[in-house]
Amino acid sequence: MHIRAYNHARLMDESEARVEMAGCFESEADKLVASRILENPDAYRRWEAEHAHLLRAVSEQAQLFRQVVMLRSAACALVHRKALFEYLRDCQVRGTRRHRLFALFYGFRDYTNAVLAEHGNYVRCSSSYLCMNYLGEHLMRDAALDEPLQIYQRWYAEYFRTFCDVALAETEEEKHKVAPMEALQPLLKYQLAEARQAILQMPQVPADEWREASIRKPTGDTQRLRALFSGTSPSHLSRFA
Repeated sequence: MHIRAYNHARLMDESEARVEMAGCFESEADKLVASRILENPDAYRRWEAEHAHLLRAVSEQAQLFRQVVMLRSAACALVHRKALFEYLRDCQVRGTRRHRLFALFYGFRDYTNAVLAEHGNYVRCSSSYLCMNYLGEHLMRDAALDEPLQIYQRWYAEYFRTFCDVALAETEEEKHKVAPMEALQPLLKYQLAEARQAILQMPQVPADEWREASIRKPTGDTQRLRALFSGTSPSHLSRFA
């Protein structure tokens, strides 16, 4: 059955409804980012404008599958854009190391304003990421925004953590500790590019069919990942499983 492409108004309506629902049904982290958007009219207007811009590239596509591909691309971009704050949170970056990290990405601008800007960026991107997942799974019935995108997000977090740890290493002890990961950076970057391309090229399959097909495959995360990202070395797939 042919399904027509979705117009911009429908995509925005579904997204706004999803943000409103997030406070009730998602994890504590999702509830928090949604509340930051919903409780501040200025923050909501800015999120709405940025999200509308993201969805414009999707709604301009005349065919549903092209919309699906653009939605996947936007979701990958959001993974990248929210990675800095997630690194700060997950690695508990504090003190002078935190100042140096912001100088790495923001230059030597006012530190406090840089922190506020990055937090606002994280809140808006996380809210949009929730919406992209919802649009993909419930509106376009696209499995790529389920498990494959979760795998990509884990891999990108690993790459980003390696990049930051290497860049922030100062003492000889720190540099010695991160040297093996520094040597792996080109490979990690290459694997990410391959993984992103594999996601963009996946056929459009409903999530329930994707899960059923995964269950039928040989067991083990390495085997499933190898099937998804076929151009990546199997030995390194197990490293990131």
